[in-house]
Amino acid sequence: MKELETLKKKIIYRANYRGTKEMDILLGKFVDKYINKFSKAELEDLYDFLNLEDEIIYSFYKTKKLDIEVEKNKILEIFSNFKL
Repeated sequence: MKELETLKKKIIYRANYRGTKEMDILLGKFVDKYINKFSKAELEDLYDFLNLEDEIIYSFYKTKKLDIEVEKNKILEIFSNFKL
């Protein structure tokens, strides 16, 4: 249980402190909305997703296409349909 809460805290921090205010808002709101709905495996996928560079994540948000090879998962599907 403690491990899951620690992972959630890392995800929340990573989503809200990206370096640009726009990405802080986009990813912070996404994480706030979904973090308590994800399983442990999905949280791990989300953590990996948040470790991608901002340009890659933003491009994916706008175009729904990734410029890099990433395993498709539920996080990508939900994020691609996320609206602010």
